[in-house]
Amino acid sequence: MEWEVVVGLEIHVQLSTESKIFSGSSVRYGAPANTQANLVDLGYPGVLPVLNQQAVHMAIKFGLATQSEISARSVFARKNYFYPDLPKGYQISQYELPIVRGGHINISLDDGGNKTIRITRAHLEEDAGKSLHDDFHGLSGIDLNRAGIPLLEIVSEPDMRSALEAGRYMRKIHTLVRYLGISDGNMQEGSFRCDANASVRPKNEDKLGVRTELKNLNSFRFVEKAIDFEVERQISVLEDNGQVVQETRLYDSEKNETRPMRGKEEANDYRYFPDPDLLPVVIDKNLIDQLRRELPELPDDKWERFVAEYKLSPSEASVLISNQASADYFEVVAEASSGSAKTALNWMTGSLAAALNREDLAIEKSKVDPIDLATLINRAEDGTLSSKLAKTVFEALWEGEGTTDEIIQTRQLQQITDSNAIENLVEKVIGAHPEQAEQFRSGKNKVLGFFVGQVMKACEGKANPEQVNSIVRSMLKAQ
Repeated sequence: MEWEVVVGLEIHVQLSTESKIFSGSSVRYGAPANTQANLVDLGYPGVLPVLNQQAVHMAIKFGLATQSEISARSVFARKNYFYPDLPKGYQISQYELPIVRGGHINISLDDGGNKTIRITRAHLEEDAGKSLHDDFHGLSGIDLNRAGIPLLEIVSEPDMRSALEAGRYMRKIHTLVRYLGISDGNMQEGSFRCDANASVRPKNEDKLGVRTELKNLNSFRFVEKAIDFEVERQISVLEDNGQVVQETRLYDSEKNETRPMRGKEEANDYRYFPDPDLLPVVIDKNLIDQLRRELPELPDDKWERFVAEYKLSPSEASVLISNQASADYFEVVAEASSGSAKTALNWMTGSLAAALNREDLAIEKSKVDPIDLATLINRAEDGTLSSKLAKTVFEALWEGEGTTDEIIQTRQLQQITDSNAIENLVEKVIGAHPEQAEQFRSGKNKVLGFFVGQVMKACEGKANPEQVNSIVRSMLKAQ
């Protein structure tokens, strides 16, 4: 039997606020356990939550960027369940009236087309604490620093038909929230993670199969691998005349397998009801208009502009815009250099990428300023530097020896383009190697490379290689 994969994602985005969503506690990552949780986060009797306005603005920006409906009135609810890292016994979230409804994201397909993934909703909620199991010898510890961290949960429709599509959708959301400045998207720190709902059904069947939920996937690779494993597991169960059980499962990345965690809860298991301590959130149209004006150029718009304005291929533009810092760096270099935008891109994907990888640095930490790289490209374009000398200057830039022009001046790296000077060098080299000169005259043209290499060695690579080649050839023939 042919099977169709059906996937929907629930992505949890930590918002880049200065404090928690309902309290003034810090959200700084890496603080000692339980040092960033106050009485509100701990659920002490008599304390009252106060909504963080910045979190509301960030949710609205996401809704605007995805062509979603911004609810004029949204309501916070209590999602009731008991777990050790949830001291209140409930999580404040949004249920029936979320702040963002509808909307969509477009992802690219291998055939060059696009696919629209619909967004069901995006709602604000607080994060729970964290259970720690590794350092307590058979016991568990609870760190409540994350309790109350502001989250935007983005729920998709089950529109994805493969693990690959799910990975691309997740990457697209990741890029978008960073462009909007509403999250740093740091997956290692838990700022961006997702739950995947996966099921299979017979090909051409309309009814959805029984789904399982894969919890807390914190890398694009793990999302894809977990879904692929779970799909194969479900197909195996069904083809053995078994039944898939609706449950929550964990993905073990070391064993590349999923295992049961608990039975899948439904909404009525949580006994949602409106939080009596929080008023409905009423959003004025003027605020929406103001936040719309504050939106940056969005990734899809930047992609279209890079293809049209800089003549990049669709794949080149996609790679660049996936990282806003890389896109910004590229634009500075492309605008300030006299070479083509492709030249700027080649330097970024060549020497710069190699240097960044060598020292495990993000482009934001590049030791070469984009203006210096643009100047370097200009000096190569105007003949001041040969390609070899340009790479020498780049390494000196990386080591902090000065600006491009200072390095060229200090090291006297200007390319020799004076024909008389090159002819003098060639004449000396030919005179020093009469045997090879005779070989050339007898028809062994390969020896030409020997002479060019000797001339370049004599001038420490400073002569223009094309001129050297031409002058060597003409002087050998003339003898």
